[in-house]
Amino acid sequence: MSVPVTLEALDLAALLCSRVCHDLISPAGAIVNGLEVLEESTDEETRNFALDLIRKSAKTASARLQFCRMAFGAAGSASAQVDLGDAENVARGFIEDDKIKLSWNLSSAPLPKNRVKLLLNMILVAAGAIPRGGIVTVEGDGPPEEMTFKVLARGLNARIPQAVPALLAGFPEKGVVDAHAIQPFYTGLLGRASGLAVSIEADGDAILVAARAMTAVADAASSIAETAAPQSA
Repeated sequence: MSVPVTLEALDLAALLCSRVCHDLISPAGAIVNGLEVLEESTDEETRNFALDLIRKSAKTASARLQFCRMAFGAAGSASAQVDLGDAENVARGFIEDDKIKLSWNLSSAPLPKNRVKLLLNMILVAAGAIPRGGIVTVEGDGPPEEMTFKVLARGLNARIPQAVPALLAGFPEKGVVDAHAIQPFYTGLLGRASGLAVSIEADGDAILVAARAMTAVADAASSIAETAAPQSA
């Protein structure tokens, strides 16, 4: 039976650092490889290829660093606000490539830092549901201080990763959170810290990652329970 998990601060920090390193290893390694080719080759075509690899990898590394700083880092004081325009820029730099496109339907406005961090992490969860690529659509509802979010992932063979629903809810299978699972688990933590419940569910042929007000989720659950309860004679 799954049980709620609370990570110690040091464990949470270590696992998030592992996630950031995972995102940076590939472009950093490509830069190193490109530099080695430059040092060893005298062929002009090969050197130009190496320079192009270094440029693209450096751009990717920079985009991932900017995203990770906003999605996982402090990004200011505890009470800081972050503009949704800045969040859109780092999200596009991180997620958009030949496989995935981002449709951002939010106007620029300052939001509480944790809500922006939550949204960026929801985008990562949604992108993980379309491993073969597709479109990730971002929407919000309500005033900035109380905004809720919907992130819809649509693509070929879209599916809900098996462990993610439990991780978002804070009930990981076997009660274990490792470096592979920390990102969706952290997304759930951010949601609860913002008074929101984060879920992932099928929406037709797409996958919906939603952050709803906990009171609304509780009211819906209560309504379902009342409907399902047997009626007294």
